[in-house]
Amino acid sequence: MDGDTFVTKDGFILNTFGYEHPDDRVFAFLKYIPAKFKELFNVEMLERTWKFGENQLFRAEKLYTAKNYQTFIEAFRKNFPDYLYYCPFRNKELITAPFDLIERVFVPKDRLVWLENLPKHDKLQKMALDLIHLVSKESNVSLSDFGVHGSIALNMHAPESDIDFVIYGTDNFRLVEEAIARLVNTGKLSYIVGNRLEAARKFQGKYQGKIFMYNATRKLEEVKTKYGAYRYMPLDTVRFECTVCDDTETMYRPATYKISGYKPQDQLSELDLDKIPIQVVSNIGCYRNIARAGSEIKVAGKLERVESTNSSEAYYQVVVGTATSEEEYIWPI
Repeated sequence: MDGDTFVTKDGFILNTFGYEHPDDRVFAFLKYIPAKFKELFNVEMLERTWKFGENQLFRAEKLYTAKNYQTFIEAFRKNFPDYLYYCPFRNKELITAPFDLIERVFVPKDRLVWLENLPKHDKLQKMALDLIHLVSKESNVSLSDFGVHGSIALNMHAPESDIDFVIYGTDNFRLVEEAIARLVNTGKLSYIVGNRLEAARKFQGKYQGKIFMYNATRKLEEVKTKYGAYRYMPLDTVRFECTVCDDTETMYRPATYKISGYKPQDQLSELDLDKIPIQVVSNIGCYRNIARAGSEIKVAGKLERVESTNSSEAYYQVVVGTATSEEEYIWPI
């Protein structure tokens, strides 16, 4: 499932991306690089390091830029080609991990159970549990629908690490969102609002001085798509304004915004998208949950025609996060 973390036999730590995968591998993005391979990846690294078992790990300063993604692709192609996969339905090469290279998987909901059952907790572990229990109680969402993510889940956290937790399910996420707003109003939590996106998402805050963040993962029964069911054909680069008419799936990755009132800002596309069923899809996590139904947004991305491989069904979508341009975004207006 999206957000599950896994360690490969080569020592790379990756996060699963999305919910559609080929039969023998999983689409993912690279998060931690073993020190012995650091020089193979020509990107700016954070000064801070992590340790998983005996392995020292580095992380790119910027994980989700188009430039860094292409750099990762090239590094894998030269040194670890098994991590690349040509997707015939998207007509592009993507980072993946074959199942036979995956050594260990960390599922957030299972890691929360593991954390609960530890005989002794350090300060950060206890704080993470206290926060999740507080939010669970306030929202009336069962602890079984929460998970713990990030360095705490991998047991490689440091005192300066953040608390990163997951909520499973659309309805549960909205209940948690409302509960956190109430806890902020009563002073038990506070939001961190550094820019327009953070102000819109309200996904990051502080609990007793410690930074936390939360995101959503689909429940198994909410996964409706299957790899290979659709073919994606890129068309034009487009920039436009529109109105969000359905925000049911905006909190996930990929995030899906159903839209109306398409107002083009350029003439790159000859299609009259206001008369064609269309949606905006973001592969970039920071553009999740930044607008609700009725809100207006400004979008730049790649227009795609999506065709069913089993029927005549077809529709259009605009993808933000194609890893081909830095000028792709969703901004609340």
